[in-house]
Amino acid sequence: MFQPGPWHDRLVTSFAALHDLTGKVAVVTGGSRGIGRAIVQTLAEAGADVVIASRKLDACEAAAEQVRASTGRRAAAIACHVGRWGDCDRLIAETLARAGGLDVLVNNAGMSPLYPSLDAVSEDLFDKTLAVNLKGPFRLAALAATHMAGHDGGSIINIGTTASLTASVGELPYACAKAGLNALTVGLAEAFAPRVRVNAILPGPFRTDISRGWAPPEGAEVPFVPLGRMGDPAELAPLALHLASAASSYTTGAIIRVDGGVTRKV
Repeated sequence: MFQPGPWHDRLVTSFAALHDLTGKVAVVTGGSRGIGRAIVQTLAEAGADVVIASRKLDACEAAAEQVRASTGRRAAAIACHVGRWGDCDRLIAETLARAGGLDVLVNNAGMSPLYPSLDAVSEDLFDKTLAVNLKGPFRLAALAATHMAGHDGGSIINIGTTASLTASVGELPYACAKAGLNALTVGLAEAFAPRVRVNAILPGPFRTDISRGWAPPEGAEVPFVPLGRMGDPAELAPLALHLASAASSYTTGAIIRVDGGVTRKV
């Protein structure tokens, strides 16, 4: 017979209350467009004050204004190139100074530059790809988790890719960097437990600005996806909210695919 444990009262709390982020501060890198923008909106609608970071300050400021107008939450814009160690340090320092705390970090910024062949991959392309997709998230997470562990705890969410499991020839440096992000997720989850939870979301094919060059037309069937279509960023954002909130209080070190059921090699 079921015996209520110490978490029983929390488990029977309403769904909305478990996902309430009122009083929390969330930083989202690459937050001005695509998946990052959808996550920013969802976290703000759940009550969080948000910091929107990307290389283009004007895009961050425009997104912040939209968030303030639509949710009434505080939204700050901070320019940050996550591939630069110093920019990562400044983002965390400015967040703490301007928002007064840090409870949620979403490492969403990424890049996957094209190349004609593997032997044509330059050292500069390789280094930039690893810097944005792995080095920056490492530095941001290490700083954020250290702060969170010394205060009220928190949640870190790394946005990876299902390419980290399939590693196709056309995006190999990107896939390698994101595979490292998977390992980073597991390692950070152990390093900062129990005060800080760290999880990863691996998107498959989503309609964003980045996929516009290769995506099938809107409404067209996508045969390689079992669900028959590409995802919309709004379909991923609720999972980020779940992982950011008390609703996922026993989830850490998880790597979760959101890809419409795409078959992959492991």
